[in-house]
Amino acid sequence: MKYLVTGAAGFIGSAVVEKLTAQGHEVVGIDNLNDYYEVSLKEARLKRIEHNCFRFIKLDLADRSGIEKLFTNEKFEVVIHLAAQAGVRYSLQNPHAYADSNLTGHLNILEGCRHNDVKHLVYASSSSVYGLNSKVPFETSDSVDHPVSLYAATKKANELMSHSYSHLYDIPTTGLRFFTVYGSWGRPDMAPFIFTKKILNGETIDINNNGDMWRDFTHVNDIVEGIVRIADVIPVRDDGWKVEGGTPASSSAPYSVYNIGHGSPINLMDFVKAIESELGIEAKKSFCEMQPGDVYQTYADTQDLFEATGYKPQVSVTEGVAEFVSWFKTFYCKE
Repeated sequence: MKYLVTGAAGFIGSAVVEKLTAQGHEVVGIDNLNDYYEVSLKEARLKRIEHNCFRFIKLDLADRSGIEKLFTNEKFEVVIHLAAQAGVRYSLQNPHAYADSNLTGHLNILEGCRHNDVKHLVYASSSSVYGLNSKVPFETSDSVDHPVSLYAATKKANELMSHSYSHLYDIPTTGLRFFTVYGSWGRPDMAPFIFTKKILNGETIDINNNGDMWRDFTHVNDIVEGIVRIADVIPVRDDGWKVEGGTPASSSAPYSVYNIGHGSPINLMDFVKAIESELGIEAKKSFCEMQPGDVYQTYADTQDLFEATGYKPQVSVTEGVAEFVSWFKTFYCKE
C-alpha cells in the first residue's frame, strides 16, 4: 500500500512511519518542521526513521497548491493525517495557528482525498473534545458540544468537516480521539517530558489542580498499533442508519470515530511518583490551581475500537515510564 503520513516528524507520526515501513509499505511523509518546540528533536526523529520505503517532503498543510500537487503526483491509497497545531495552553496564546493548521490544513487534506480517489482517511482527533463532559468513561456516544479550549474546538470541527465530506463524496473517514499519549521521542510541551527534565535538573515541577487530576496515559506503542490496525478497517455507507437510533460516532455515510486510549486513568500524583521512582529522585513540587482549558479527568472507553480491530493496550504505566525515562536520559544526558 502507498501511505501519506502527515506530521511525519512529530511524536506519533514518526512512530507510525516506522511501523508502516517495517511492514513493507511505501510511505511519503510531510511536515512543516515549525518551531513550536525544538526543531532538532523533529530532525532527529526523521533521521531515526530513514528507510528505503520512506520519503520525506517539507510541506505546510496550509499550502493549498502544494498539497494539491502532492496528492495529484503521488496517488496515495491511504492517508494518516496526524499533523496539527497541538497543545491546549498554546491555543490561548496563538489562536490563529490553530485556524491555519487544524482547520485550513484539514480542509486541504479532505480536498486532496476527494479529488484523488483515496481509499481511507484516518485522522487525529482528541479526547479534549469531551470538554465539560463529566460522565466517565468517555464514550463516543457522548455529546461533545462543549469544548473548553480552541484546540478542542478545532478537533471537533475536524470531525464535522470529515463527516460532511464522507456524506457528500463517499470518502471513508475515521477519526481517532487520542488520550494523553507518552513515550520515547515524545513532545517537550507535555507533562511526562516537562516533569522528567525538571526533576533531573533539580527544578520545581508545577502540579495543577493540587494534584487532583486523572489522565488516561497511553503509551505511543499502543497508539501506533491501534492506528495501523484501524487503517485497514474502512468504513462503509449504511443507508439504513438514522440519527434517532445512531450515535455521533457513526453515520449513514462511510464515517467512524473511535476513542484510542489505555482505558485505565492514572492520578497525576501517581504518574509523578512513577517518574520519581524511575529516576531515583524526589521531585520539588509546587501545587497550583487548575489551568484554563484543562479538564479534571480523561478516561477512554475503547470497546468499539477493540471490536473493530482487536486493539487492546499492552504497556502498563510502570513499563511506559521506564521506557520513556530510559530514552530521555540516553537522548539528553549523554555526557
